[in-house]
Amino acid sequence: MAQAVQAQAYVQPRDEKQVSAPLNYSNFIVIAIVLMFVALIYVGSHIHMTELEYNIASELSLNQQKIEEQKKLRLELAMLKSPKRIERIAMDRLQMSYPERDQIIVLKNSGE
Repeated sequence: MAQAVQAQAYVQPRDEKQVSAPLNYSNFIVIAIVLMFVALIYVGSHIHMTELEYNIASELSLNQQKIEEQKKLRLELAMLKSPKRIERIAMDRLQMSYPERDQIIVLKNSGE
């Protein structure tokens, strides 16, 4: 019975190399490849983000130019619709003049 107890208590010692298994080259290579892929993804996303920022900046600049052009066009439209300008064109180019008092006909509303 003493031998049975001793047999049960006897455990083979583990090899020191098995217990503290250092990273062998294949594990190191796999970890290095994974880290490189992560770094590439990070750098790629950073580059993409920078490109988007440049695109946004150029679009904002273009938008500002369009707003300025719109302001100029509205001012030009207001000048072209000016009653003084229209009167001057009517008198100079079209040889129009104000009607005489006897040329004015007042129409009454048909509902009255």
